[in-house]
Amino acid sequence: MSAIDLNDLSLKELKSLQAQIAKAIATHEDRCRRQALEDLESRARQMGFTLAELVGGAPVRKRSAVPAQYANPLDPADTWSGRGRKPRWFLEAIAAGKSPDDLRI
Repeated sequence: MSAIDLNDLSLKELKSLQAQIAKAIATHEDRCRRQALEDLESRARQMGFTLAELVGGAPVRKRSAVPAQYANPLDPADTWSGRGRKPRWFLEAIAAGKSPDDLRI
């Protein structure tokens, strides 16, 4: 590797070099971390396990289903829990003068 005389570089060139070095360090760390993870997963597979089983990965939090609170008057099978984006049929019924209590199951 050739030596760079930093005294001959302008401030703009020095800052550019600094940014390139920071990026190279970050990508090198990511590559090393990814390689270590692949090695560990391979070794765990050889022993008949998954890496998540061995390290006790965070359990997936499952939410219970929310019961439907509103039903489409034209199609009672079409329901809405009252969470998230309002369905078009709900907005159209409200615009037509119905109250949310009229659509409640």
